[in-house]
Amino acid sequence: MKTKSIIAAILFATNIIAQTKPSVAVLNIDSKGIVNNSEEMGYLVRLELEKTGVYTVLDKYEVKEITTANKIDLTNCYSKTCLIETGKLLKVEKMLSGSVERLGEKIVISLRLIEVETGKVEKTESTEYLNLPEVQKMVAISVKKLVGQEPDANMVKLLVDYDIPIESPKNTLKLNGPRMGFSYTLEEAGKILTNPDENKGGFNMFPVTFQFGWQQEFQYISAGNFQALVENIFLIGGLESGKFIPSYTPLLGFRFGKGNGAWEFGFGPTFRVVKRAKGFYDNDLIMSKDEDKRGEWYLTEEFRNRDTATFNMYPNYALPKEYSQVKRLDSRGSVELDAGLVIAIGRTFHSGYLNIPVNIYVAPRKSGTTIGMTLGFNIQKKKKYQ
Repeated sequence: MKTKSIIAAILFATNIIAQTKPSVAVLNIDSKGIVNNSEEMGYLVRLELEKTGVYTVLDKYEVKEITTANKIDLTNCYSKTCLIETGKLLKVEKMLSGSVERLGEKIVISLRLIEVETGKVEKTESTEYLNLPEVQKMVAISVKKLVGQEPDANMVKLLVDYDIPIESPKNTLKLNGPRMGFSYTLEEAGKILTNPDENKGGFNMFPVTFQFGWQQEFQYISAGNFQALVENIFLIGGLESGKFIPSYTPLLGFRFGKGNGAWEFGFGPTFRVVKRAKGFYDNDLIMSKDEDKRGEWYLTEEFRNRDTATFNMYPNYALPKEYSQVKRLDSRGSVELDAGLVIAIGRTFHSGYLNIPVNIYVAPRKSGTTIGMTLGFNIQKKKKYQ
């Protein structure tokens, strides 16, 4: 019995609170230059207004039923007179209307709250936003400001503050996630990597090398349709060929545009671990009299260990002056750190808060250019403000 009394008291109190809230109706919100039409914008404003809990918001179906019965054209009911007359028919205390317009690189949201009985404009709110695909978040900010609630400060900085772009450590946006892809090496280096004869320095690898790893992205400037970022990419490749080839690539990148149409460009050094050995190309057949072996690669050690009885014309175990010793990729060599340049271009596709970057890249080298593609995914996190 006591439990029933408590439940009844709660329901009664809830009903009293609901009755004390002013009633409000939202019609269409005029929209220009954006993806959402006027009816959709009306739904968004109504939704965000309900979330505030400040007003009793008239249901959209009731609005449609009453306005249709009275032959009110919602597509053109933006004037103060039309709003007041419609508010009287809907029997609400207030009417909320406004507009959402794209003006160049800005999106302007203007809202006004009208007292139906007096016909006075009770409150107005107008905010300029960056031209970003975040209309619902912009509406949420404007609605909260209109009803006197404090909007999320982080979101305001992201969408509103033109004078405070993402340009300092406290506003840095981090996008981290896995990366995977493949690469293909051309020219001489590619032949060495795929050469199955390891006694001749070949690596016996597949032509295509698969890679996987992790990417760190730090977006430090964001203004309109332009972002500047720094990327750190850590990859491991060659496992399909039984090799372990780690690499690290820091990139300076630029992104242009928003949404799935955004293009990005980046460049920077790349570092990887390779095996190199010192040797020479036998163009004069000092290592063999076989004409088919002219120009073949030999290690310097192989020349020093040759049969001196056969090659007694070089008794001091020194290469002729016309033979230059060079270093090149060789599976018999020692491990070294290799540096190069990477140039990349790509696009980032979006699915909700999920980002899917897809890039193609080229790493030009004299011994053989490497081309490849990588893709990954990450989730955009809110900025942390100090």
